[in-house]
Amino acid sequence: MITAYIALGSNLNTPAEQLNSALKAIKNLPQTRLIAVSSFYQSKPLGPQDQPDYVNAVAKIETALFPLLLLDELQRIENEQGRVRLRRWGERTLDLDILLYSNEMIQNERLTIPHYDMYNREFVIVPLLEITPDLIFPDGKKLSELASNFIDHSMKKI
Repeated sequence: MITAYIALGSNLNTPAEQLNSALKAIKNLPQTRLIAVSSFYQSKPLGPQDQPDYVNAVAKIETALFPLLLLDELQRIENEQGRVRLRRWGERTLDLDILLYSNEMIQNERLTIPHYDMYNREFVIVPLLEITPDLIFPDGKKLSELASNFIDHSMKKI
C-alpha cells in the first residue's frame, strides 16, 4: 500500500456536504483505506474573485491503485457529484487533486506529482500540516518549514 494525499475543494451546492460525500466515495474506492482527514477550512478563491468562498480539506489515504488509476477514480467521483469545468480556477461543485503519491515524482500529460504550486497554497499546506506535521516532501522540503509562510493564515475552520 502507498500513502497518498488528496486535496478536496468545493464552493457550490453546499460545499461541506460535497466534501463529506467525496470522502465517503474515497473511503469506498477499491484497494484503498481512508486514514485521516483534516478539518474543513473556508478560504477565498484562488482565481476569479466573483465566486463564493471555498471549503477545503486534505485526506490521507493508503492505496494499491496506481497513480493514473487513482486519478481516474477521483475524476469519476467529481463527475458523479456534478463537476463542470466552466473556467480556469472557477467555481466548482467538487475538485479532487492528488497532492502526493508516496515519494514519487510524476510528470506526464495527465498528472503532475507533487501537485504543481502546492507549496504556495495555504488551503493545501495548512490542512496537510494538521494531519501530517512531520511530512517531508519528495524534494526534501519540510512541511513544517513551508507552513511557517502561513502562520497568520486567513482561512478559518468550519
